[in-house]
Amino acid sequence: MKRYRHDGRCTGGWRREQRGGVGDWDRCHDSANPIDPSEQAVSVDTRPIQIQLSPTKIRVVKSVELFAGAGGLALGISQAGFSHVAVLERDADSCITLKTNSSRIDWEFEPWPIQQVDVAAVRYSDLGGGVNLVSGGPPCQPFSIGGKHKGYEDSRDMFPEAARAVREMAPEAFVFENVRGLLRKSFARYFEYVVLRLTYPELVKRPGDEWTDHLSRLEKHHTHGRYTGLHYRVVFRLLNAADYGVPQKRERVFIVGFRSDIQLPWSFPETTHSEAALRYSQSVTHEYWKEHKVPKDQRPTFNALSEISDANSSSPRLARWRTVRDAISGLPDPRSREAARWIGHRFQPGARVYVGHTGSALDAPAKTLKAGDHGVPGGENMILCPDGSVRYFTVRESARLQTFPDSYVFPSSWTESMRQIGNAVPVTLASVVSSSIGETIRKHLLGSTISNRDKLAAIQPA
Repeated sequence: MKRYRHDGRCTGGWRREQRGGVGDWDRCHDSANPIDPSEQAVSVDTRPIQIQLSPTKIRVVKSVELFAGAGGLALGISQAGFSHVAVLERDADSCITLKTNSSRIDWEFEPWPIQQVDVAAVRYSDLGGGVNLVSGGPPCQPFSIGGKHKGYEDSRDMFPEAARAVREMAPEAFVFENVRGLLRKSFARYFEYVVLRLTYPELVKRPGDEWTDHLSRLEKHHTHGRYTGLHYRVVFRLLNAADYGVPQKRERVFIVGFRSDIQLPWSFPETTHSEAALRYSQSVTHEYWKEHKVPKDQRPTFNALSEISDANSSSPRLARWRTVRDAISGLPDPRSREAARWIGHRFQPGARVYVGHTGSALDAPAKTLKAGDHGVPGGENMILCPDGSVRYFTVRESARLQTFPDSYVFPSSWTESMRQIGNAVPVTLASVVSSSIGETIRKHLLGSTISNRDKLAAIQPA
């Protein structure tokens, strides 16, 4: 395992001090708001990294990716300009996918430092200091609509490990993604617990405590309003990937937190694509059909487009939703000889229609691609062809629906590749969200460095 320099670790409570215009974390023993010794946790030096100023930009900021899977979130974060200090994943097949792509000659980013490891066994001090972003998709089976819905009773719930990573690395920000089932009414109290645990990562669970006991203590600290330790301002939102240019209707919960010393406003990026714009393009201007050169007698009726609601009469201001036809445009029929020239574009027999599993319409965003412990579902991963027949999406088509570039390969079997793709974060959505986070981090770092430089200049002798 690759080892990195240890920057040093401290214990106890922390508070923000201003020294020369750059904030430092300093040990705090606040007599007005003492920290219970039983709640003290290991913390790390969270001083901003040294910035090399240029006229237009700051050097690349650092990130650590947890639960990387096939790399959708990690790839989007790389596209946003972050440099991965570590990409952590336990599953062997997923690590093969990550390493296969990261080691390519035409890989446009720095090679990812991939580690096949259970995050519960990771010592984050080995990764060095100066991590600006912690990201990941904690395993979603405990909360998945298609899973067993055990939630906090499920040993696969990795949100406690996500909180530990934030506590030990104390990054400027974090972003975690999970299934929409996390917002179910039955999980509402536990979701509050997840958010508060990420808000106050140093307030650790006491030995013998149930999670409900820990939640009560976190609520008291939150309402007290005078906590001086490491804490984050946390927001969350349910995002539909189709609203950001992904050719798939995929709803996921994003939880984003910024360290409390970052005094900059942030909100989730505005949507860029809309359902209304797609319908307008199909039913009013007909530009959609012209773009794809679909003859009038081959265009489906709008009754057949059951996924799309009525369009507005005025021209929409956003771009249109992208469809399955958009995504697979340029790919040959997987049953043709030409398909052999494309990696991962092989026909998979056995698709069939049954109640609740009818496939994705060609001229609408795909249904949410899925991957369950019971195998690949029969409907969500199928395409409904114009003649009424169905077939499975190929690996390459599925990768396009998740906005992986064609150069990104999945070297495992069809079943394993579909599992990895179905669990992935759409690359485009990951890039949009992390780019916005990165912009705020850079502004913070640049502002701190400029302030420090100006104050130092002011005390220099003439």
